[in-house]
Parts: sequence; C-alpha cells; structure tokens
Amino acid sequence: MGPVDKRVSMLNQSWGMPEYNHFGTDEFLSFCRLVGTQPQIALNLGSGTPLEAADWVRYVNGKWGKSGLVWELGNELWGTFQIGYPTLARIAGRTEAFSAAIRNADPDAKLIATGADPDRFREWNGAQLQLGPNAFNYLSTHFVVRTAEVQKPNPSREFVARAALALPVGLETQLRSMKQQIDADPKARDRVRIAFTEWLFAGPASQAPMYENMGGALCTAGFLNTLMRVSDFTSISDMTGNIEFGGIWQKRGRVYGVPSYWAFRMYSNADASELVGTNVKVERYDVDEGVRRLPSIHAVPFLDVVSALNGAGDKLTLFCVNRHLSQEIRSSIHLKGFVTASARAQQLTSASLYATNDEVRPDAIVPKDVELNARGAEIEYTFPRMSVTVIELSRVPR
Repeated sequence: MGPVDKRVSMLNQSWGMPEYNHFGTDEFLSFCRLVGTQPQIALNLGSGTPLEAADWVRYVNGKWGKSGLVWELGNELWGTFQIGYPTLARIAGRTEAFSAAIRNADPDAKLIATGADPDRFREWNGAQLQLGPNAFNYLSTHFVVRTAEVQKPNPSREFVARAALALPVGLETQLRSMKQQIDADPKARDRVRIAFTEWLFAGPASQAPMYENMGGALCTAGFLNTLMRVSDFTSISDMTGNIEFGGIWQKRGRVYGVPSYWAFRMYSNADASELVGTNVKVERYDVDEGVRRLPSIHAVPFLDVVSALNGAGDKLTLFCVNRHLSQEIRSSIHLKGFVTASARAQQLTSASLYATNDEVRPDAIVPKDVELNARGAEIEYTFPRMSVTVIELSRVPR
C-alpha cells in the first residue's frame, strides 16, 4: 500500500523469491474497477494477526468506497506447507478470532472460512462448523490437480483423457457430500455455503487435458456445468490464476487466448440467469484407477447439458459438452413449455484433444458460429466429438 517508490521489497517466504510489491492493494482495486468486478481478498491467518486483518479491511473499504466485501480467512491452512499453519485443534479458534476482529471493523463483511479439498474435507470442515454460522458465511474448497497422474499402471493416453474429463462429475458428487455435512447442523443449513476459491486442471499438455489445450476447454466447460448445477449452495467460484491459467497468454508480442479462455467467454457472454430442469438420456462410462485425487467416478455422461433462461424468460440457453473422444452425438432436443422462433449456436472443437493456440497460430482453436435450423418445440442437432457448444433459443412471442 502507498506510493510504489516507497514500498519495501521483501522475500516472498512461500515461494522463495523476491516480492517487489509493485502490484499491491491499490493496483488490485484499480484492476477490479477496470474489469468490472468486486474485490475478493484472502487475509493472512498464518503469520498475520487479527488486528492487521481488520486494518486491511478498513483500508480497502475506504479506498473502494463500500463495505460488505468478501474476505477469505486464510488459504489452505490445513497444509503443512503454509507458513504458520494451525493444527486441526487450533483452526476454529483462529478463525473465530479473525472473524470477530473483521466483524468489528465491518459488520457487513462476507467471510469465507478455510475449508478442505473435496476429497478430504470431513474432519477439517467439521472443526470449522463447530463455530456456528455466525463466524463465517462460506467454507472454501480447492481442487488443483495434475490430470496425468492416475492410479492405473501404464495407462493409455485415451484412459488418462477419459479420467480427466470425468473429474467435474466426481467433483459434483463430492460437493453434494460437503453440503450434506453442512446441512447436518440445523443452524448452519441455509446459512453456510461453499466457495470454490481455487480450481485448476494441469497437464502436461502433450499427455493429458489441461488448461492450455483443447482437453482443458472440455474440463473447464464441464466444471462450469457442475458449478451451475450446484449454484444453490456453491455461490462463489474462482479459477486459479486469471491470466495464464485462465487462458490469456502473451508471447513474442502476441496476446491470445488458449481454448479454455474461449470456453469461459462462451459461457460468460450467455444471457442466462435461471436454471431449468434438464434431463439427458445418453450413454455413460465409468472410471476406476483414474486421477489419483478422485480415482473412481461412475456414470459419466458423454454429453453433459445444462439449460438456463434469461431474466425476461424469452431466451433459453443450452450449455453442452461432448466428452466422447471419437464419436459425434446425434441428439433430439425436446422443449417443454418453450416454442422456438429462432436459434443460434457457437461451437468450440478441435481435431486433437492436445491442440492449443500459440503466438504463431493464435486463432487455431476459437468458437465458430454454426447453422441451427430450429423451430417449434423439437430440435435435431449433432454435437461433434470433443466439443463445447452453446445454443441460444429465442421464444415465439406469447
């Protein structure tokens, strides 16, 4: 904070590298204004103090001109790699002390307590939930995974791909289990939600789906579908790294998006706000000995579809992911209570799951507008293999 030329450089103890503090609180708030978003900041519950956290809250509120922002109480405090990590017996007390200090500085602050990852959450989250719902509004969870690390010995590249593409389905199951644990306490039910504050599918790019290649776009879209389905209790989500990992790259003077960026863009630009029931009848597959963090995932649909109306109720958007590595999927779409007047679609696909964009071919994989002759309440459509498709249907005026 303060003038850049007066900030003190120091050692970043977590990463063992210099921290020059050129991008500080003021710059972050300016960035948030430029991109039109609300700031969300993680406080230091490892080596920091409640007083320091409360002072930071007051400073940000003063600069932002508004209270009631979202604050994360620590980052992965269950990990022994964190500086000043508390033990399981101490996490609730530490959370409570910081919560009280921040509530005193800003009674309207929205607080995210550190929760554990979806595959190992019960004991840690149980300790946090003992505090009751007044100490925090959300429990965080993270899932940063190397998709090439599977349990199966000598796996084929196809097996690795199928296991990686199944992860969003496995994560949905785990998130619903986390919700069940919260709901077991009547005081927390409907008052504590989940904040998925880090997620990332890593590679390497030539061996497995990851954020850099087309497989990563399928993982991203599949996980966005999962997040929409659990949005009633998982109302915050942040991908790890909104620049490189999020898909905006710069090399040799060229700025471009990798396939996952385009999947994000297709979803975020959709005029959709209210989920509607979607029933998909399609072939499914099972994964055993898959990605080490979630090795067994069953009944994975090859075609994953989520549907949502816009606020006016005159547009219906279908978010569709074909996970099949070798087959297109011919579909019949039946609409109940919605008669289509016109339609349009965008599609993201590639001949290779491992293809990506780069500084030489920055637009090798980008969304394409596709023809969609849709009228009435039934539509025939064929989804290409390994594709992300967003279909927007406009209703016949009532």
